[in-house]
Amino acid sequence: MDVTQIRLIVTDFPAVFRFYRDVIGLRPHFDDDRGPYAAFKPEHGSAIALHDRAELATIVPDLAPAGGDRGLVALRVDDVDAYLAELAKRGAGPVTEPTVLSGRIRVAYLRDPEGNLLELQQWLTTQAADAEAASGANTAT
Repeated sequence: MDVTQIRLIVTDFPAVFRFYRDVIGLRPHFDDDRGPYAAFKPEHGSAIALHDRAELATIVPDLAPAGGDRGLVALRVDDVDAYLAELAKRGAGPVTEPTVLSGRIRVAYLRDPEGNLLELQQWLTTQAADAEAASGANTAT
């Protein structure tokens, strides 16, 4: 089994499409903000897709109504502060200020026009790098 994409079910397709294209800077496979579907595939990593809620409801009749946090999109960036500064120029602001989690990752959160939560990740180190450093420290003693 392979995970092909994370898909957000959205009500205002054009606004959310433009947010991921124009503010976040992801490139859509097809540049059409009319929907009902679009996929954004970064150079590295998994795809993010959008699906218009009204269109999907014609296929899935018991689709739950919009509301509440239903997922999170995590985006890896080289420098959280620099990326937040760039997003501010494009009209987006963070929900939280950057913070370090577990000593390995620096994160900040923001929301798209429909309230979906995004996490910007700056990797400070990896578990493999930590293990290698610990191994080197153990052999040096």
